[in-house]
Amino acid sequence: MAPVPGSGLAKGLAVTLRTMTKKTVTAQYPDVQPELPPRSRGVIGLFEENCTVCMLCARECPDWCIYIDSHKETVPAAAPGGRERSRNVLDRFAIDFSLCMYCGICIEVCPFDALFWSPEFEYAETDIHELTHERDKLREWMWTVPAPPALDAGAEEPKELAAARKTADKLAAEAEKLAAQAAEAAQAEKLATEATEATEATGTTGATGTTRTTAPDPSEPTGPQDGDA
Repeated sequence: MAPVPGSGLAKGLAVTLRTMTKKTVTAQYPDVQPELPPRSRGVIGLFEENCTVCMLCARECPDWCIYIDSHKETVPAAAPGGRERSRNVLDRFAIDFSLCMYCGICIEVCPFDALFWSPEFEYAETDIHELTHERDKLREWMWTVPAPPALDAGAEEPKELAAARKTADKLAAEAEKLAAQAAEAAQAEKLATEATEATEATGTTGATGTTRTTAPDPSEPTGPQDGDA
């Protein structure tokens, strides 16, 4: 069936009329902050403790805007007779947001969850060099990263959370054990001090209230002798 001539124009005018009857709402930014979606891509935060300097984020970045420097350190053996091992220590982690295209590839490829999206977007600068955020600045953005969405009611607990809770419980138990040992040691020291003071007080009283007598010499005669009157 051939379209009726002018039907497209009529539909367009209908949309225009509907829009004209609606009230216009303007967000008065920056006085009124916008309501951003929960997965907004504002800036990237760095959780430095999780970074192993694997360089995957820098290699996969299509803009080459991630700069990483590191050095190796030797870690002593964990047990006697063990072998020393080396580990990478992060010296510099920087992202040039004047080059970043916010594709999120670096966050997706990170195997240890060291990079996160933050919805913060108010970091404009008058100098382009200030858009290169070093690791201290990236660490500050971590405090603005929203919490992950809640799991389903029937979902299993993440293994990372279970491991973290197990470690926390173990550390708490060790702290309680050390506190109990310290309390027992303090109580034992207190009892020992009280016993020492009591012994010293008893010895002083006995020396003051008793008369000392001299034991007789066995070589000297004690009874009457021949020739005594």
